[in-house]
Amino acid sequence: MTTSSSHSRATVAVSAGRPDRVPGNPLSAPPEFASVRHASTPSEYGRYTNASFDAVEDAIGALEGGTAVVFASGMAAISALVEVAVRGRPGLVQPLDGYHGTRSLLDATTGLLTSSVDVANTAAFLDALPTGGVAWVESPTNPLITVADLAALADGVAAKDGMLVVDSTAASPVVQRPLELGADVVVHSVTKFLAGHSDLLMGAVVTRNEQLVEALRAHRGLHGAIPGPMDCFLALRGIRTLDVRVQRGQANALELARRLDDHPLVQRVHYPGLPSDPGHEVASRQMDGYGALLSFVLPTAEAADTVCAAAELIVYATSLGGVESSMERRNRQPGEEATHPGLIRLSVGIEDVEDLWTDLSAGLDAAGGTTR
Repeated sequence: MTTSSSHSRATVAVSAGRPDRVPGNPLSAPPEFASVRHASTPSEYGRYTNASFDAVEDAIGALEGGTAVVFASGMAAISALVEVAVRGRPGLVQPLDGYHGTRSLLDATTGLLTSSVDVANTAAFLDALPTGGVAWVESPTNPLITVADLAALADGVAAKDGMLVVDSTAASPVVQRPLELGADVVVHSVTKFLAGHSDLLMGAVVTRNEQLVEALRAHRGLHGAIPGPMDCFLALRGIRTLDVRVQRGQANALELARRLDDHPLVQRVHYPGLPSDPGHEVASRQMDGYGALLSFVLPTAEAADTVCAAAELIVYATSLGGVESSMERRNRQPGEEATHPGLIRLSVGIEDVEDLWTDLSAGLDAAGGTTR
């Protein structure tokens, strides 16, 4: 199905990737459970193509304004992109903070020289980029919620004949569309906000470069990092409510950020929706809202652990982007040793904000006793 580019992202999320409007067709694309088909067609073997892939790829591609290729997980998508388009380039620059799985993979890629720079410092980031290199950006970053000036980076990367990759997982296409700002490639952990229900693993790469699309599809078929049909079905079902989920989540996040910023135990709140946040001005220019992910810093690891353990509504868990709010002390994760021990990353869900604040404030009250 073709969805008009003039439609809002809320409409695209609901309408893209549906079966053609033919009498008798279902309204939603059903999962296709088939590994083998009758011969003499391009889709005769399920590792290469599947109607379930097509439907969710149509939806994600329409949301981002490019062509999507889906994989078995976010890391599978990133690994494929690295092998197809990144390995062998003269160098790569990545943010100082970002998802540790991505940083570990990039740092371990044989022959790829990587450097880490504050992604909010556009000039420094571009200075570190060699001609023909890759600027690998998260915006907002995880877990410090740092915002990159994507349009400025896109201009600078293009001037160096480089490639700009933006991991936009923490924003979602409801909030930010990097291809429209000049990025070459967008990466998503579909597991997170796009699918939104903490019940599947999937990744996606989106680009307007059709040669790259074909190379990614060939790599997926050869290496077998394909999503299952039921995962595709569930991801597509999740995308239908993406706009309403993200709008509710980011409204909740903004209110919680304001209250946390006023709390005497909280040393700092990282959230671009706060006017005091260093990323506020850039985020206000390039994002439709400020997202549903924030982090805040308490004095000690013990205080942060107390808040997480005291929660009765907010789930103490890793990952993010679900309908349920979740939080964790990031420093406890391998690869996050440089993160402040008292930093809690909070993925804000769609619950009532007063219930969320009651849960958080009770934990903060309990943690207050650990810092005296």
